[in-house]
Amino acid sequence: MSIEEYQQQVDQWIQTIGVRYFNELTNLALLTEEVGEVARIIARRYGEQSEKENDIEMSLADELADVIFVVTCLANQTGVNLNEALEANMKKKSSRDRLRHISNRKLKR
Repeated sequence: MSIEEYQQQVDQWIQTIGVRYFNELTNLALLTEEVGEVARIIARRYGEQSEKENDIEMSLADELADVIFVVTCLANQTGVNLNEALEANMKKKSSRDRLRHISNRKLKR
């Protein structure tokens, strides 16, 4: 599925199942909550914290998808075409950081 198709699918879901978009501030709060859940999994599964029993069944893939869903909601309700935004962002990063990381001594293997 393309990013554009996903944006359309999320919008259709919101209109039919979700009733309506939450306002932008509510979605920002939800995004923060979802990112926190990703952070919890990363800290406990890949970091130095130990996992609690109820953390073991948490799915990193599902939590990352939740983050993308809320970001897509925010994009839809603010008129952002994510496909165009991501292409422009990659172009910016490729131009701006073309030599930055290659010449960073801290990243040498």
